[in-house]
Amino acid sequence: MKNFLFELKEGLLISFQAIKANKIRSILTTLGIVIGVTSVVLMSTAIKGIDNAFQTGVSSLGSDNLYIDKWEWFNNNIPWWEMRNRKNLTLEDYRKYKDLAKLPVASAPTVWNNQTIKHKERIVEFIMIQGTTEDYIKTTNLSFSEGRFFNELESNGGRNVIVLGSEIAKKLFPRGNAYNQEVKIKGHKFKVVGVLAEQGSWVMGSFNPDNQVFIPIQNVFKYLQSQSFRSVTINVRSQNSQMVEATKEEAIGIMRRVRGLTYNEENDFSINQQEGLLNTINQTVGVIQIAGLFITGLSLFVGAIGIMNIMFVSVKERTKEIGIRKAIGARRRTILGQFITESAFICLLGGIVGLIIAVVLSMIINQFLPTSIQFDAIVLAFVISIVTGIISGFAPAYTAAKLDPVEALRYE
Repeated sequence: MKNFLFELKEGLLISFQAIKANKIRSILTTLGIVIGVTSVVLMSTAIKGIDNAFQTGVSSLGSDNLYIDKWEWFNNNIPWWEMRNRKNLTLEDYRKYKDLAKLPVASAPTVWNNQTIKHKERIVEFIMIQGTTEDYIKTTNLSFSEGRFFNELESNGGRNVIVLGSEIAKKLFPRGNAYNQEVKIKGHKFKVVGVLAEQGSWVMGSFNPDNQVFIPIQNVFKYLQSQSFRSVTINVRSQNSQMVEATKEEAIGIMRRVRGLTYNEENDFSINQQEGLLNTINQTVGVIQIAGLFITGLSLFVGAIGIMNIMFVSVKERTKEIGIRKAIGARRRTILGQFITESAFICLLGGIVGLIIAVVLSMIINQFLPTSIQFDAIVLAFVISIVTGIISGFAPAYTAAKLDPVEALRYE
């Protein structure tokens, strides 16, 4: 054991001296490893960040939710023109559903419209305005940084009240204190009764409440569009995850009755679930993983070939040194271990540099997209570096270990 530790120590010292003597060559050799490690760490942090953001978004919407809609959100099997020709869902359809449904905890109609929102000289364009009722808050897990959601009196009376998503509030009121302020939509004043807490879910797209505002549904029809222009979506929250399927089956039966469909007619509505969102995020993560693995594998392969070539050069340059060491009693395993240690050490240095670059880039990217640096990504970076070093350094090390000491001493 002592001999092994002594040989390891000597191998590390000789490796460090060899690297120090050829600084430029060592730096260029590690570039492939640096790029590979940077890629794998960035991929890991991006995937984890997206997953965290998605889970936050799903939890804010409610994982037990169903969405009754004219459109099938995530199923490409139904032709779009067929869905377009379906009758719009109306508020009357919602009222009938609500009266007949027994299983949901809550349900609420929603309809949306893109508009510009103003506060004094500040303007935010192309904002999704969700019209809904006071029951909408019961179908979600949204929380508030200021104020509250509008109540039944405000909803039924069509009061000009509004709830702002956190991003909208920041843009219109950068100094905060949006509560009780007024904003304008198409010249109509709305009083801010609440500001949602940040959900931090960029991957939710149009579902992201951070970039939405909420007003009573009657005001959408009064100020922004005709009631017959856009279909209503019915948000339904089941009692728990075990009751989702039962709530879905009940909704299908009720909606077929409400829509006046006969037994042989297909549904002219869709029941959308969180599974569609899960499939979407899995596809996104899959694309990132494939791209990241390809870039990482290519970089590591190029880096490993570069290190192997440099180590062969190093063996050639130090042939006489190897002959002297063998002549005075150095064993094959000692020579083998020395060159493998040198290769692994070079890769480890590259891995450390790549890790530092990846952490810095993750912090920058996090300003625009969610990232999350994980301990296992750091461990993975070190493991990849060392394994790449051992694999790429084995052939040159084995060549060095097999050298005949007499022939090596004659080498010029």
